Amino acid sequence: MLGVFDIVGPVMIGPSSSHTAGAVRLGRMALAVLAAKPVKAEITLHGSFATTGKGHGTDLALIAGILGMKTDDENIVNAYQLAEEQGLEVILTTADLGVVHPNTAKIVVTDATGRKRTIVGASVGGGNILVSQINNFEVHLTGDYHTVCAVYRDRLGMIAKVSELMAQAKINIARMHVSRKGRTGNALMVVETDDCIPEETVMAIRNLKEIDNAFILKPVID
Repeated sequence: MLGVFDIVGPVMIGPSSSHTAGAVRLGRMALAVLAAKPVKAEITLHGSFATTGKGHGTDLALIAGILGMKTDDENIVNAYQLAEEQGLEVILTTADLGVVHPNTAKIVVTDATGRKRTIVGASVGGGNILVSQINNFEVHLTGDYHTVCAVYRDRLGMIAKVSELMAQAKINIARMHVSRKGRTGNALMVVETDDCIPEETVMAIRNLKEIDNAFILKPVID
């Protein structure tokens, strides 16, 4: 449940915390998932984002977030110019993304090697966000926590192995969510923690036999 200060929202540039502060944080989440400098951003706006987003600066805010800006950055209004200067191609479209929150965007970011990462997320009020998909895996991320995401082949004992590595590093798990593409198929484990996750712990997770990849998402709440 949102508290009174969540509803009031953060210090920000723009007329609406949902259309600007939340949008900036969605862009920053896409950047965090890519974990590299983006050269292309394909942004699809849904619902209220699609109908009133340009007037409220949602497009500027999303691009600014992808460029790594925070919600109170005065350069948000120059996001298109800065994207061009930094070699970021921006493609902005609108579409019906289905039964999702009206302030939803789908963001596909690509790095210089051609590697793509996709998120679907919503700005849910007061500058708060909820990411519902990463690379077609269902998730439930608010950007409030330090997070490690591990893509792996779904096998018995994988959750226990990752939890053990966290315990060895004295990292307390706040929340854990697993999304999979069917029994014994590919799965995504999302572990949110109270404290920063040491790089050596992430490396240990990556070195587990069934892990295809693991990456860190830092909090995107200013």
